Amino acid sequence: MVVCKVEAAELDEMWSFVGRKQHPRWLWGALNHQTGRILAYVFGRREDRALLKLKALLKPFGIRRYYTDGWGAYHRHLVPGQHVVGKRRTQQLERKHLTLRTRIKRLVRRTICFSKSVQMHEIVIGLFINRFEFGMAV
Repeated sequence: MVVCKVEAAELDEMWSFVGRKQHPRWLWGALNHQTGRILAYVFGRREDRALLKLKALLKPFGIRRYYTDGWGAYHRHLVPGQHVVGKRRTQQLERKHLTLRTRIKRLVRRTICFSKSVQMHEIVIGLFINRFEFGMAV
């Protein structure tokens, strides 16, 4: 697999839940700011550990600039000179989240369709992303 260098990436997290809203799950994603293509994604809680996993997946891309919202984990784990905070620069990734919420009903905030297990939640979302973002056969 050939990894291309990426100048700038958008990072953001998207909330969902498993079973009930008191059991939140987060989809952390990174998008190439120039091309609009997903680079990597990680499932987890809204904790620093999930961001560190995502950062490890992004290391081969040699990213020089990160665009994020102002959440604390980004301030703690991204180099200040490479980190730009603001919603204006994360619009492409926010738009991808809207597409996911539209196409995968278990991501909709008000729905009767929800995941009952963490494993199935991650499988369904992962299969969708792999198929439509990476073009992998499911």
